[in-house]
Amino acid sequence: MPKVTVRYWAAAKAAAGIAEEPYDAATLAEALTAVRERHPGELARVLLRCSFLIDGDPVGTRGHETVRLAEGGTVEVLPPFAGG
Repeated sequence: MPKVTVRYWAAAKAAAGIAEEPYDAATLAEALTAVRERHPGELARVLLRCSFLIDGDPVGTRGHETVRLAEGGTVEVLPPFAGG
């Protein structure tokens, strides 16, 4: 199972109470399930509005279960923000 870093930005960072943390996950869907289990409150709600970058590449409309994660990869969690 790949080890990845999940980085939170803006409202996601505030809701998580941490800037980044490690997870073991083979897909984006698995990583997000683990995040929701670890942070079941506000962060779980914020994730519904977020977009994601995997190693710098936008996920877009792809199904999260189809987005494979690589060992040492990074998942960026990007909430919508004013002016962007």
